[in-house]
Amino acid sequence: MSSDEASISLLIVDDHPVVRDGLRGMFESAPGFRVLGEAADGVAAVEKAAVLDPDVILMDLRMPGGGGVDAIAELTRRGARAKVLVLTTYDTDTDTLPAIEAGATGYLLKDAPRDDLFTAVRAAAEGRTVLSPAVASRLVSAVRASGNEPLSAREREVLALVAKGTSNRDIARELFISEATVKTHLTHLYAKLGVKDRAAAVATAYQRGILG
Repeated sequence: MSSDEASISLLIVDDHPVVRDGLRGMFESAPGFRVLGEAADGVAAVEKAAVLDPDVILMDLRMPGGGGVDAIAELTRRGARAKVLVLTTYDTDTDTLPAIEAGATGYLLKDAPRDDLFTAVRAAAEGRTVLSPAVASRLVSAVRASGNEPLSAREREVLALVAKGTSNRDIARELFISEATVKTHLTHLYAKLGVKDRAAAVATAYQRGILG
């Protein structure tokens, strides 16, 4: 395997040319990394990712002409191979959670030390989640808060029918609501229970005594 094949390929996405230049210089001077290209907004990032097929995309979030969260969601929708490592100035909940939910592999702040950034990119390339300490603590708090939120009466009805193996169509028929409304209730109760699918929702609900 040549050194090029062994190295991790990168796409740098940031609306500030100085930041892009700085990151490019940093990675090109370190062994084990190749910068394939740059993009100044999320729309261009999605297009370049399709052409360049990088291992890791370093993604800023707030950019005129197309933000990072929308770009991450679109990359996820397209089934892009690249892992996305968010690199931003912001660590607020409004930025962090949507980026992670959209499919980002990690979230690091721009003031992270150089070696931490290299380590984070290597971890992201392997599919491991990377979170700066400040972001990690925020996420844990958010998950705890969402996990303790009570279900509404209608959400409990939907969950009870899910537990019986009832399809969305049959739940809609039984509760006299549309299938779209059933899906909305499911989305909300998944978020409240901190789960991603029907089976996990039912299991968690039994564990917590919501069902049973």
